[in-house]
Amino acid sequence: MKATLAGGCFWCLVKPFDTFDGVLSVISGYSGGHVENPTYEQVCTNTTGHREAVQITFDENKISFEDILKIFFMTFDPTDNEGQFFDRGESYAPAIFYHDDSQKCSAIQYIDELNNAKIFKERVNTPVIAYRNFYPAEESHQYYYKKAPLHYERYQIGSGRKAFIEQHWGDTN
Repeated sequence: MKATLAGGCFWCLVKPFDTFDGVLSVISGYSGGHVENPTYEQVCTNTTGHREAVQITFDENKISFEDILKIFFMTFDPTDNEGQFFDRGESYAPAIFYHDDSQKCSAIQYIDELNNAKIFKERVNTPVIAYRNFYPAEESHQYYYKKAPLHYERYQIGSGRKAFIEQHWGDTN
């Protein structure tokens, strides 16, 4: 089974999923746009229609799509659909790219639960969009938190992502 999720910089969406039993792979890439096989440089221009995203392959006998959503929503600001933290623009906007009607229903239901729980000051503003495509990013972007752990940590702190997550969910490390 696959889940395709955008939540700002794709570097920050790999590590949270990487240790869960049942998650088989987490690939950084680009999803939702109209340009075939885009490069990082093209996507950063905000003219391709793509968002930085991850595609998670998982064993639904070990981890559910609903569990994937719970992890996902603890990694970014779901109320901001114009980018994430200091990364602005379409390529950093969040989204859930659903692969079937079941995923669509689960995503909408979970967003309703978050809004009803009033975890965030604003309403969740993360769109649920039909999956169109996914193109893996360049190798240098794959599992970036392992390749450049110090830069990754500075980015998490400097962008404001780490503080936001801790404020709303506590220390998740």
